[in-house]
Amino acid sequence: MDLVQRLAELEQRVAALEGDEREARPSDGTDGGAFGYGGQVALGDGQVSWQIDVTPERALSLPDRPRIEVLSALAHPVRVEIVRTLLARGAQPATALQEAARLGSTGQLYHHLKALTGSGLVEQDKRGTYRLRSAATVPVLVLLTAASDVAGQLRS
Repeated sequence: MDLVQRLAELEQRVAALEGDEREARPSDGTDGGAFGYGGQVALGDGQVSWQIDVTPERALSLPDRPRIEVLSALAHPVRVEIVRTLLARGAQPATALQEAARLGSTGQLYHHLKALTGSGLVEQDKRGTYRLRSAATVPVLVLLTAASDVAGQLRS
């Protein structure tokens, strides 16, 4: 048994002992593999289903600018609070979002909404109400959960 395989088996055993149900397994190198995420949630504006599967090659070959805009839009506590509010309550007028995010001025709110709408996470209807795009609901939950996982918040 080679060293890499022995190390992988030890990591799996330690993860099992620590109660970590996730597994990291080295690939045998025969193919690039695939990964995905999906879900079905009922939050705010109703039920949304989403499923996507992609190869690592495809994921790594996509242009960086659009994904960086999404990550940047979520990289501020006020914007995450706005997104959390839209997830929990559904579409909201600007005044409700300003109150939920505890912002002192509409100028501050619109600064954050501009980043969220510019990245495609949030949309505004003709009445001035903001909502999280349906197609963004599950991906946003996955992004926030993945960030929590990387930060170690999901381990008991």
